[in-house]
Amino acid sequence: MKDSQASSNTALVRNPGEIKSLAKALRRGEITATSLAAQYLERIEEVDAKVRAWRMVKPKQVLREAAMRDQELREGHDRGLLHGIPVAIKDIINVIGYPTRANSKPLQRAKPATADASIVANLKQLGCIILGKAHTTEFALQDASPARNPHALGHTPGGSSSGSAAAVAAGMVPLAIGTQTVASVNRPAAYCGIGAFKPSTGSLINFGITPLAPNYDTPGLLAYRAADAALAYLCLAPSYMPSEAAPVEAPEIIVIEDPLIDNAATSIQSAISNAIDAYKTSATPIKRMRSPIDFGRLVALQRLTMLYECGHSLAHLREHGSSQIGPKLWAAIHEGLSIEAASYDEARREINLLKFKFFKRFKPHQIFLMPATPQTAPKGLDWTGDPSYIAGWTALGGPVLTVPIAMDADKLPIAALLSASPGQDRWLAKQSRMLAKPIENQV
Repeated sequence: MKDSQASSNTALVRNPGEIKSLAKALRRGEITATSLAAQYLERIEEVDAKVRAWRMVKPKQVLREAAMRDQELREGHDRGLLHGIPVAIKDIINVIGYPTRANSKPLQRAKPATADASIVANLKQLGCIILGKAHTTEFALQDASPARNPHALGHTPGGSSSGSAAAVAAGMVPLAIGTQTVASVNRPAAYCGIGAFKPSTGSLINFGITPLAPNYDTPGLLAYRAADAALAYLCLAPSYMPSEAAPVEAPEIIVIEDPLIDNAATSIQSAISNAIDAYKTSATPIKRMRSPIDFGRLVALQRLTMLYECGHSLAHLREHGSSQIGPKLWAAIHEGLSIEAASYDEARREINLLKFKFFKRFKPHQIFLMPATPQTAPKGLDWTGDPSYIAGWTALGGPVLTVPIAMDADKLPIAALLSASPGQDRWLAKQSRMLAKPIENQV
């Protein structure tokens, strides 16, 4: 039966604009950073009462920052492609002047941060305007945030970067920063029908980001198109560690087959099949290959190691009592603390062996295609959805691109993942427009 709510909320979905086009308009004088910021502030005023993507926005401060960026451009101080581009920041990431509350009761009286997280400092150096803090699930785990899916307000936007994805999908900001520990950038992008780029696990500096499982916690970028998220990463990339040598061969798509994905909904299987056909029509090299490792096992190991780190990173929250902490986070902390260190160490060792076995089978120019999720965004707001299709790629550690590829019968987005070997971040990002063009849903 068609979801009438999904089809009735199409007015909430809007392309906020592509970064390259906005950058050109700024430099041609067709728009100013101030008028651009005001446009997004008006959109927030118009739709955020329904979408609820934002934790905090300071319009006067935003406009002051925008005026400074305009002044810099007039004086010939162009900071690069992101100069004057507004950005949303997930509320586990520190921004000077904003409290970091992580959607948790014990932090509701947190004082404003006095130092920017590394990624925020770099965005500011590149000329971005901080539009505000976006909602997150509690401490970036599974207790839902107030954010809604713009495609269907009664369906989850995913987690944990729920507000970041919803803000972009609803046209309230062209770029947002989230974080991924399991599936928290790629999955909300998939559910909200937008693009995302999650760099190699652990490759971006985590200073100023509230920890969940530090060996996995990685900032990622969300934008309306997959290539835009990758473009924003390329702007940031020079500030971070160099990538491995880029492949000289043209990209080849590898359709990964594994029992884990056999339970995908018929609509998702059909969309992936259509994507494969689109690649063939565009003469993009593509072939199917059986996974050399058991993805189900990899997902289980990723969960165990994540929970162990979560338990020890957030054990201090127990002093607040279960009434002050979300039930999913409370349970995760205690489950993590019950895991023996030896079990954690063995799981880490096995993950490393699986990574070696997987990437030994493939070549650096091969890019892996899988559905992003088993189903489209589930109805209801208490569950942020199934992370299993993405968790294994987080454990494998390479960059992961989310590409929206279709809509199901209920007008809910369907997405694919395009992943590469660890360290091939810049190369995948540079290939992203070409890779996304044949398959991307142009809603």
